Amino acid sequence: MKVFVLTGAGVSAESGLGTFRDKDGVWTKYDLNEVATPQGFARNPALVRDFYNARRANLAEARPNAAHEALARLEADLAKRGGELFLCTQNVDDLHEKAGCRRVIHMHGELAVTRCHHCEATWPDKGPLKPDTVCAACARDGGARPHVVWFGEIPLFMDQIEDALSAADLFVSIGTSGSVYPAAGFVAEARAMGIATCEINLEPSANAYVFDEKVYGPATEVVPAWVERLLARL
Repeated sequence: MKVFVLTGAGVSAESGLGTFRDKDGVWTKYDLNEVATPQGFARNPALVRDFYNARRANLAEARPNAAHEALARLEADLAKRGGELFLCTQNVDDLHEKAGCRRVIHMHGELAVTRCHHCEATWPDKGPLKPDTVCAACARDGGARPHVVWFGEIPLFMDQIEDALSAADLFVSIGTSGSVYPAAGFVAEARAMGIATCEINLEPSANAYVFDEKVYGPATEVVPAWVERLLARL
């Protein structure tokens, strides 16, 4: 069985990482045009770096929760049975990896990676973003930015994601708002191809009506239970 799982901020909320589009989410406290666009970075790179440095500090303290661990167990058990988990996340945290997931596709990039704004080179980096960092690839400074997809930029790995979605037997969306495209359109694509769909969320998303199966409740409770039910059916 090939299972395509899409995760969003809701899967990491119980690990202490803020969601984005809830009433108390990250974007209610900041102007996204200032901290999450290329134009904002051009206007005030110090503000953008300070914002993401705070998020890196928050991530350093976060630990995987039971939902992350359940998905790592699903990946391992599917592999033992000749199946496959394609785990695509909109999250820029590394909690799936910390929980033991071996293959994670970060369509919106990774917080613990720095990108050179000048040449697009990337490197692992959990420390503070600094204006005087010199890029090893192009030898220029002043270009250090987080390797995250900002508004107006194209998500990563889209060809790989589309191939995996078309090959899936089951599409599952976990902890997403259903309002951020292109990820919000995956369920419609899956249904058009006759692929079974399931939403797992704290509450119904903006496109909940499209899903075949719906499971609601805290991720740390409902995701492990769903994984156990799925594996029992295989």
